[in-house]
Amino acid sequence: MTLPSELRNLDVDLPASPRVLVELLALLQDGEVPLAAVAQLIESDMALASAVVRTVNSAMFGLLRRVQTVGEAVRYLGTDEVVAITYESALRAAFPPTPALDAVWSHASRAGLLMGRSAQALGLDALQAHTAGLFARCGQAVLLVKVAQPYAALLAAARGDRQALVQAEQKTFGINHAALGSALCAAWGLAPDVVKYVREHVRPPGQWAELQTPVRRLLGLGAVVEALLADASVSVADVAAAVSPGSGCGPADLVAAVQPSWRRLQAVDA
Repeated sequence: MTLPSELRNLDVDLPASPRVLVELLALLQDGEVPLAAVAQLIESDMALASAVVRTVNSAMFGLLRRVQTVGEAVRYLGTDEVVAITYESALRAAFPPTPALDAVWSHASRAGLLMGRSAQALGLDALQAHTAGLFARCGQAVLLVKVAQPYAALLAAARGDRQALVQAEQKTFGINHAALGSALCAAWGLAPDVVKYVREHVRPPGQWAELQTPVRRLLGLGAVVEALLADASVSVADVAAAVSPGSGCGPADLVAAVQPSWRRLQAVDA
């Protein structure tokens, strides 16, 4: 893939997509895939399989009994969710473990889960929605590895203001984390709508109108999820009303889609 000039100027090497992920994406393109085939492929990478099982057994997924194998995880959670968890495990493994990155992955895991479980109610593909939420901030991971101290300072100065952060990234590095993240998603062969979501998720809702409908709906869902994760006391209805016009989703539809999974996640956190 040809990298954007800004990326070449920053001298960033994007991590390569793991072999299992490449083969998994190819397998899923065949349409209906046997559960056993998915499990067998993931289990061919012992480290990745172990990470998937460990994640599935975390409190966030709320299983009544612990699973021992990827095959069991697929039977309990379904192919889409286990594939998304595999993406998550592969993404984590592509970067060195640091406290700053742990915070990025923790947020990404929750955002992906909420988006994936809310997607069907909005007519969206659950795997794509989960993947979009998971990879939304992967560009931040690239910057936290490449320019750790300067970027950590930018994150601290932005104080959670996404537009301020994007402007500071662009001024300091000549590229923002959304552009970096979308380049990584494209390099890994993720779905085009996921690539577009990651690139556009920093765009204000008033600028979504020119985007394709599935991407706008993903952005609306993502905006509600991100607002809730940033401040658990925020009103779901208020956020939904604010992003509804740009997303093409009715505010009541956004609330109905997100609220059940959000309440379950809050119960786990309690």
